[in-house]
Amino acid sequence: MNFFSMAAKGGFLMIVLLGLSVAALYIIGQKIWLLYKINEIGDGFMDEVRQLLAQGRTEEAAQICRRYDYSPLARLVLKGIERKGRPAGDIQVAVENEGNAEIAKLEKWLPMLATIAGGAPMIGFLGTVLGMIQAFFNMSTAGSNVDINLLSSGIYTAMVTTVGGLVVGIIAYFGYNYLTSAITTLVHKMENITVGLTETLSKQ
Repeated sequence: MNFFSMAAKGGFLMIVLLGLSVAALYIIGQKIWLLYKINEIGDGFMDEVRQLLAQGRTEEAAQICRRYDYSPLARLVLKGIERKGRPAGDIQVAVENEGNAEIAKLEKWLPMLATIAGGAPMIGFLGTVLGMIQAFFNMSTAGSNVDINLLSSGIYTAMVTTVGGLVVGIIAYFGYNYLTSAITTLVHKMENITVGLTETLSKQ
C-alpha cells in the first residue's frame, strides 16, 4: 500500500489535515526564508553604518539601509537616520515604534502555526473516534455474521487519521518553537541596535 492509497482510507478528515499541513509548511518556509535574508547582511552592516555616521556621511549610510530594505534591521536603522538632528527622545521613540512594527510583522501567522500544532492531533483523534464508531456500528448491524472486512474501513479511518494528525502536529510544533526562538534572538539584536543607534545619533 502506497502513501496516497493509505491516506485515502482516512476519509474526509485527511483533506482537512492536508490543508493544515500545507498551511504549516508555507508559514514555516516563509519565515525561515525571511530570517535567512535578515541574517544575510551580517554584523558588518552595522559597523559600516556606524563608521559612515561617525564621518558625517549620513546619506551614504541611508543608501546602505535602502539597499537592504528587505531586512527589518535595515529599516529600523534607516528610521533612526531619517530622524538625525532631532532630540534624542524623538529618535528613540521613532526607532522603537519602527521596531515594534517590524516585530509584529515577524510574528505574523505564528499564532496560526501554534493552533495547527495543537489542533491537528485533536482532529486526528476525532477521526479515531469516528472510525471506531463506524467499526462498532458495522459489527452491530452484521449480527452473527461478523466479518473482518466489515471492521476494516472503520479501523483504517481510526488509525490513519491519528497518524496524520500527529505528523502534522509534530511538524507545526517543532516549526513554531524554532521560529519563536529565532525571532526572540532577532528581537534582542534589534533592541541592542536601537540603543546603540540612538546614542550614536544623539551625540551628533
